[in-house]
Amino acid sequence: MLGAGCLLWTVLALPLGLVLPSGWGKWLGRWMATLGFRAYIWLLDVIGLGRFDLTALDALRGAGPLILAVNHPGLLDALMVLSRLPNVTCIFKASLMRNPLWGAGARLAGYIRNDLFLGAVNLAVDELHSGSQLLLFPEGTRSDPMPLGEFQIGAAYVSYRSGIPIQTLIIEQDSRFLGKGWPWLKRPDMPMHFRIRLGQRFDPPTNPKAFTVTLSDYFRSEITPLSGGA
Repeated sequence: MLGAGCLLWTVLALPLGLVLPSGWGKWLGRWMATLGFRAYIWLLDVIGLGRFDLTALDALRGAGPLILAVNHPGLLDALMVLSRLPNVTCIFKASLMRNPLWGAGARLAGYIRNDLFLGAVNLAVDELHSGSQLLLFPEGTRSDPMPLGEFQIGAAYVSYRSGIPIQTLIIEQDSRFLGKGWPWLKRPDMPMHFRIRLGQRFDPPTNPKAFTVTLSDYFRSEITPLSGGA
């Protein structure tokens, strides 16, 4: 269902990306991501696959530019955040920018490729200074090992360069569904439960490398390991 919806949006986003001014394209692309992912999460709730508590994110809508640093246990993480916050740009895997399901919509929304570190940082700083919020997973990929992998310097460095605070978001769930190593055809125990809560907000660091350790320690103190996670 998600694939079908993304493919339909791709058919529309491709020509829109060619004719719309970039500002209008970003606005439309991000709002469509919010509306589409919100509908998808609603559908997952209706069919009994998951229960989602995402209302804490609503406090950040209209809060101005922030770097949203989030732990990354599974593939639904970005969708959950984007379903509540319409003015967010992401740092996207370059391979996904070429993916027929995601690429056209991501380009229209002005998401940022991750293949050039300094180039991605400069674009992220520009987006923040223009008023956007930035979604970043400090681990750089899904958590491995669970519940939290090694942190990269990216979030701290973007905050240092931009002067924009880091707002932490804590994803809590009772399943390892679509985490690293989860078999695509394995059926999880349902309904699964997902919650995102607001964590601490950190001022821009003066030492990105040292702050990355601080940020990792903070997340480790907040996240409880799964006991089962089927």
